[in-house]
Amino acid sequence: MRERDSVSLGVWCGVGGRFETDELKGAAHFLEHIVFKGTERYSCDQIKERVEGVGGSLNAFTTEEQTCFCAKIPHQYVGKTFDVLADMVFFPKIAKKDVENERGVILEEIKMYYDLPQYFVLDALESVMWPDHPLGKGLAGSIESVSGLTAGNLKTFHETHYVPNNIVVAACGNISHEVVVDLVRKKTGRFSFGHKITPSAAARDQAQPRVAFYDRPIEQMHVAIGCFGLDAFHSDRYALSLLNIILGGNMSSRLFNVVREKHALAYSIQTSVKYLMDTGLFLVRAGVDNTKVVKAVDVILKELEKVRVAGVTRAEFSRAKEYLTGQTLLGLEDTMEHMLWIGESTMVRDRIQTAEEVIRAIKRVRIDDIQRVAARILDRNRCNITVVGPFQKDQEKQMRRLIGIKQA
Repeated sequence: MRERDSVSLGVWCGVGGRFETDELKGAAHFLEHIVFKGTERYSCDQIKERVEGVGGSLNAFTTEEQTCFCAKIPHQYVGKTFDVLADMVFFPKIAKKDVENERGVILEEIKMYYDLPQYFVLDALESVMWPDHPLGKGLAGSIESVSGLTAGNLKTFHETHYVPNNIVVAACGNISHEVVVDLVRKKTGRFSFGHKITPSAAARDQAQPRVAFYDRPIEQMHVAIGCFGLDAFHSDRYALSLLNIILGGNMSSRLFNVVREKHALAYSIQTSVKYLMDTGLFLVRAGVDNTKVVKAVDVILKELEKVRVAGVTRAEFSRAKEYLTGQTLLGLEDTMEHMLWIGESTMVRDRIQTAEEVIRAIKRVRIDDIQRVAARILDRNRCNITVVGPFQKDQEKQMRRLIGIKQA
């Protein structure tokens, strides 16, 4: 993207929350934090100053399957910035003092998410869907697991996963491929390749619905409805992405129009999809009036059932295709978004998936594909509900009945 003034860099590592044992739960996220505290060559202050001091920005994030360290800078500072990023990834100090200090920060982060019901309800949903798997045990870990992590644990975790064969360097903007290759070769040429670790398989289906309710003295009920979705390699993933848009992906969606505009049951109502290496999630989340949560869940489930049984209209289908195509192209105009696109694509598929390839795949989806996918994904037995809020008499019982759980 030579017409840009910026370059966005990303160093991706194929490790995240699902690669951890119970004792190491939260290690990937903790390590993401701790590498900012200093490397063999740069102090904590120098890391920030060398990037922000030239007008750039520096960040990182951890997901279930990847960790990414990224920066966006004026193109003339790419060498200087890559040197900092690569030092963080390959040569972090992981000093005992820094681990002890940062532990307090992460524990407060965990408490913050516990206190925010709109986030807690999502963690609760994943624990219902994957109860005996790392996917269901919180990306940041628990108070107990994070309290037990040591500098030695983090060093071993780093040595195991942060190896060249498990790392992708992505760059986008006013830069050539040859320059990036040269930077990487100079920094990593003396390393042995190492090898990728395969995490334990995760559930992708269930025999009956599950629920969990958490009584909290708050002003709004937070609802999450999750159905097992598709993995990142499934041939129907674009059909599911279109279904997601039709049901709750924007303000033209069915759930927005019915739940918010027609019935005024929620301020926030939306759907999303998550594609993982061997499983997936279709999610509906909403914040609703305390006294109307049963009605809201009823309306949502009925809308899901309508699509499962009757499919979608031709107009909805056409709008969803145009929306997904347009959002894909608009997102790739920015160097950072484009870097995230090519980095994740290479990390997951070992190749860059082009926008043209994705748009062709979207165009190939037929309207009957939507109903076929909906019939599978939105099956009531594959659905789970978690709710956080101040429960009133019989609300739990009524919601159990709505999703099809027989009372004892």
